[in-house]
Amino acid sequence: MTATYARDGAIAIIEINNPPVNAASAALRAGLADAIGRFAGDDLARVAILQCAGRTWIAGADISEFGKPPQPPLLPDVIAQIEAMPKPVIAAMHGTALGGGLEVALGAHYRIAAAGAEMGLPEVTLGILPGAGGTQRLPRLVGLAPAVDLITSARRIGAEEALKIGLIDRIAEGDLNEAAREYAQSLVDAQAGPRPCAAMAPPQIDEDLVAGLRARLAKRYPGQIAQLRAVDSVVEGGLLPLPEGLAQEREKFTELMDSPQRSALIHAFLSERAVAHLPELEGVLPRDLTQLGVIGGGTMGAGIAASALLSGLAVTLTERDRPAADRAAGTVAGILRGAVKRGKITQSRCDAILAEKFTSADSYDALTDADLIIEAVFEKIEVKQQVFSALDRVAKAGAVLATNTSYLDVDRIAEMTSRPQDVIGLHFFSPAHVMRLLEVVAAGKTAPDVVATGFLLARRLGKIGVRAGNCDGFIGNRILTHYRAAADAMVLDGASPYQIDRAVTAFGFAMGPYAVSDLAGLDIGYFTRQRRAPDRHSRDRIPVFADRLYELGRLGRKTGRGYYIHDEDSPGGREDPELADLLTQVRGELGLVEKSFTDDEIVARYMAAMVNEGARVVADGTALRPLDVDVVMLNGYGFPRWRGGPMHWADQYGLASILKDIEGYSREDDHFWQAAPLLRQLVESGRDFADLNRGKTA
Repeated sequence: MTATYARDGAIAIIEINNPPVNAASAALRAGLADAIGRFAGDDLARVAILQCAGRTWIAGADISEFGKPPQPPLLPDVIAQIEAMPKPVIAAMHGTALGGGLEVALGAHYRIAAAGAEMGLPEVTLGILPGAGGTQRLPRLVGLAPAVDLITSARRIGAEEALKIGLIDRIAEGDLNEAAREYAQSLVDAQAGPRPCAAMAPPQIDEDLVAGLRARLAKRYPGQIAQLRAVDSVVEGGLLPLPEGLAQEREKFTELMDSPQRSALIHAFLSERAVAHLPELEGVLPRDLTQLGVIGGGTMGAGIAASALLSGLAVTLTERDRPAADRAAGTVAGILRGAVKRGKITQSRCDAILAEKFTSADSYDALTDADLIIEAVFEKIEVKQQVFSALDRVAKAGAVLATNTSYLDVDRIAEMTSRPQDVIGLHFFSPAHVMRLLEVVAAGKTAPDVVATGFLLARRLGKIGVRAGNCDGFIGNRILTHYRAAADAMVLDGASPYQIDRAVTAFGFAMGPYAVSDLAGLDIGYFTRQRRAPDRHSRDRIPVFADRLYELGRLGRKTGRGYYIHDEDSPGGREDPELADLLTQVRGELGLVEKSFTDDEIVARYMAAMVNEGARVVADGTALRPLDVDVVMLNGYGFPRWRGGPMHWADQYGLASILKDIEGYSREDDHFWQAAPLLRQLVESGRDFADLNRGKTA
């Protein structure tokens, strides 16, 4: 049973039990409605406590019901039943009370929470708004500004903040259920009645405050609609009695449920859970993972070390000499101090981590006890091969040896060891202690339990692991190379890098490709082009302008100038008027006739190149499914989450339209613009990438 009813004297106990997270499934809703009905009919019960078995309160909706017709009883109806009780109902919350779970608590008359409980309304992250009274009851309880903040930010708050704003009435000292019974008995003794949100006055609507909120939301969430519709619901509901406010909330909820953004965000949410489900790893146990070794204390290595330390792993970081090791240790300590400033950890925990979990060294001999060693040195094959040759001599038997390469051949690196089965690629994204993506690269001889260990590390670090095959650039950087080439070709043909950046960010990307180059450093792209030069085709279009900027020492933010000018007045960068002359000169030398592009044409080419290479990546097995491509691009490359990822977007745009675009571009350049066979097969068979995610072949 998902809900049980019992009574102890005058106190009724309704316990919800729907493991593992007490999701608000149809069965739970029905069980809760039945238990509330029993409370209503029990004349000896004067107050009821809603509590949950297991590790958490109702943690939200049942994701297995996503995309399916709703089954009665609907959650708003169950909550209304609770709120209408003529006898008090107390919600006793522990763990996480999220989404519909928090809305259930809002339907109760009193709320008590365990000290470690967290609460939130994350619906906007799925492209919807709270649809079971959250936009109506919460503002009546805590006021306009705190309610809008919680609803539109989707952030979680702890019990102390919840008490401060009036979301809960008490924090339990000691055992929650005992504290809830004491609270219930005090209500019985005081002959207290119910205290429904429906009886509370709606918040005063401050038009200036609302206008400011809208402006900030539009800037922070460009292109997204759920946040602003949630504000609409709060504001409109504040002018109406609760039943009418709930009705207009439901209308907006239903409207958003039918929106493309909701579909895209649900796809992103489910895909991030699906990427770790790999048939090849069924029944495969990972290796032990307690002690981590990191080689290289630069930005990437220090970030990896800090991420591991914050996750509870012991870390030994090695550098080439003692001064370099000391500098690296200082960088790691600085990252942890930053976590203290942001309130992520306490100063005492920071001190304990550095004293007890972290060691810096200047010799590989310090890594002999490491379960997993991650190399994060300069991106040059010869350097990495030397490292792995040395590791083969010092690493213990069974240790996992990982390279943090962005592009290089993991098999060639593994060849330098006598144990290629223990070698794997772990492509972290910078800054490694912030970015959520980790490409787990299985080389030709990588053992299954080593792949499983890579995914275990991702989970331990709170990252999203995506399996990638071994090729130049793996999933993300391989695709990046192609859509960046499309952008560079447009610049050669007459487009401004600034126009391309503006068009791409208007589409929803966090940054345009040329702003990204300035952030990463133009030397990165230059060295990559030099490495690939021997394999270059005679018809490849080389971004000569990028090489010229490198030769001029304009490496981006690190030098104060790249595509943009970066100085004290414009730390984020401003357009450089001299760039136009450089581009004109390069085009003249190449004999190119300038032409113009509209923003829509720029986006169409950019996305066609991305999707086309994404199709090739799926077809050759570098990515297992289109959804793996989506997860990589969403979490590592700034793709707008509300568009679901490039492959999901392509299905919405229409694969036939993308194929038609590519065939049109091929009339100008039939070398670069060649339709991926998989894309053509899907169009001809009337299928799409979603079919491949569901296991249907092309």
